[in-house]
Amino acid sequence: MRVIKHEHATLRVEKDGSTLVVDPGSFTSALPAIDDLAGIVVTHEHPDHWVPEQIRALRERHPRAPLFTTQAVADALDVGATVVAPGEVVAAGAFRLEFFGGRHNEIHSSIPIVDNVGVLVDDALYYPGDSYAVPEGREVAVLAAPASAPWLKIGEAMDFVLAVQPRQAFGTHDGLLTAAGLAMHRSRLRWATEQGGGTFHDLDAGDSLTL
Repeated sequence: MRVIKHEHATLRVEKDGSTLVVDPGSFTSALPAIDDLAGIVVTHEHPDHWVPEQIRALRERHPRAPLFTTQAVADALDVGATVVAPGEVVAAGAFRLEFFGGRHNEIHSSIPIVDNVGVLVDDALYYPGDSYAVPEGREVAVLAAPASAPWLKIGEAMDFVLAVQPRQAFGTHDGLLTAAGLAMHRSRLRWATEQGGGTFHDLDAGDSLTL
């Protein structure tokens, strides 16, 4: 399985000739043509994680590819979607998807908290969306760790990585950072990853990691 990082919060996961796309949002350039789209995951309703044009482009080429998301996103889409909740396990082609969490991390008391589902792909790759939801009882081979957000304090992000103890990790949700800020936040996440004996990778848009 290969994980390709795109700008900000978007991931592309490839296995045995098929592809899973996670959170194709507004900060991400148009995705390359995909020959065999097994499915799409949208963790929550905020536009940096999904926009209609990204979903439309994927569905025009692959109309039968399932889309797994929250109720709010499903209600906003003009294409079919499957609503998932924490604790559910589904199949998307050859991929096994297990969902965790349930709620977006708080940005501010004045801003409503929305639903959010973290996803564990093939019991190996974990992406929490906009949350610190820990996949309790699971050994995580690779963690896509949020590096920056309006709701994120880097110390709390470090505690999240310490709680998950992944064997490998890389930063995501990083579109708000300058180059200097990105380097600083990566160094903090690297430290947290290494405390559990793991390895942290500096992945830029277009870089990949093979499990």
